[in-house]
Amino acid sequence: MMKRKIAIIGGGASGIMAAISASLTNKNITVTILERMDRIGKKILATGNGRCNFTNRNTSMYNFYGEEPDFVKNALEEFTVGDTVDFFGKIGILVKEEKDGKMYPYSNQASSVIDALRNKLYLLENVEIVTGFDVCDIKKVKSGFEIYSTDKKMCAADRVIIAGGGCAAPNLGSNGSCFKLLKKLGHGITKLSPALVQIKTTTEIVKGLAGIKFDGTAECYIDGEFTAKEEGEILFTDYGLSGPPIFQLSAIIGREWGKDIKIILDIMPEYEQREIYEILRQRREILSELSCENFFVGMINKKIGNVIAKKSGIEKLSLMIKNIDESIMRRMAKNIKNLEFRVIETNGWKNAQVTAGGVDTGEFERESMESKKVKGLYCCGEIFDIYGDCGGYNLQWAWSSGYVAGKNAARI
Repeated sequence: MMKRKIAIIGGGASGIMAAISASLTNKNITVTILERMDRIGKKILATGNGRCNFTNRNTSMYNFYGEEPDFVKNALEEFTVGDTVDFFGKIGILVKEEKDGKMYPYSNQASSVIDALRNKLYLLENVEIVTGFDVCDIKKVKSGFEIYSTDKKMCAADRVIIAGGGCAAPNLGSNGSCFKLLKKLGHGITKLSPALVQIKTTTEIVKGLAGIKFDGTAECYIDGEFTAKEEGEILFTDYGLSGPPIFQLSAIIGREWGKDIKIILDIMPEYEQREIYEILRQRREILSELSCENFFVGMINKKIGNVIAKKSGIEKLSLMIKNIDESIMRRMAKNIKNLEFRVIETNGWKNAQVTAGGVDTGEFERESMESKKVKGLYCCGEIFDIYGDCGGYNLQWAWSSGYVAGKNAARI
């Protein structure tokens, strides 16, 4: 009697976990991972700046976004952060927890995570990995499914798990092709936009500040209306802004594209504007005999200070500090609290960490990740209209949703 077969489209984080979960749930099946790249898990290598922030101690459903963010609740409860830490410990990863609950392999190498996962797959006798299999079509037939590649190969399966990711970082494997497959099978796809990505802004200010970081806040305004606020380390680039707060806002920016979008930075969030004004007045007295290029030394980054000085009306930094008039002092205090940038665009799919939007979660059973429209079809990971905060949350969703999809698909 031939063994029943599960095919998993996509060998990223959720697909790998789905394969392991399915294999361990039912030894009497075969599991085949179909990966279009030459190796599985390439995107994992790029996570956490090459260190792989593979989960976060503080994960909850409130770290996720989409039309139905509570879709994640069941999976996160069934395969928790604790389960993730235990799992990686059992495959050889010594875990190190850092600030804000971020967890990394003690080796600080993302490659060690993917190596451990590959080793685990190698030890599972009922799992095979087929690379270079670029899926272009999937058909529901009486016996199950037929999956076709661009080079006309065919893989038959009783059940299918689509784990091909979204559109982010296409050079690492996820090019959005699985959305076409799901559309053909009758599923709806919500609006897609790059998320957790840098943004491009008008550059007259940022160009001279490229590489400078500061701890502050970023507020997003769309058509003049306040939309969201994030805080943390912000980085100036030669094309715009980066850093975790900007990544968080980028999904909103992507969704609202075509509108007037502005980012306002607060360089000194611990102080009120009136307090900053008083600090500046005191500095004018104690530094009166110096030129304006020295006015912000010891207060904020000197280069940021010089930009704010010029933006506030000081034409030449050779001006003596004692000659700064009151109106300029007030404008400097305002600009420190409200440094404004007009957003041109995000830095695109190539640089995005995840996809905002995806397959409609309302069309899937949250307890099993099975389609309500196509029996035997499952999804997991980034393919769903779900994305998480920056800091290990998206990988936790990949592990949790992959575990649930794999376990339930294996119950044949």
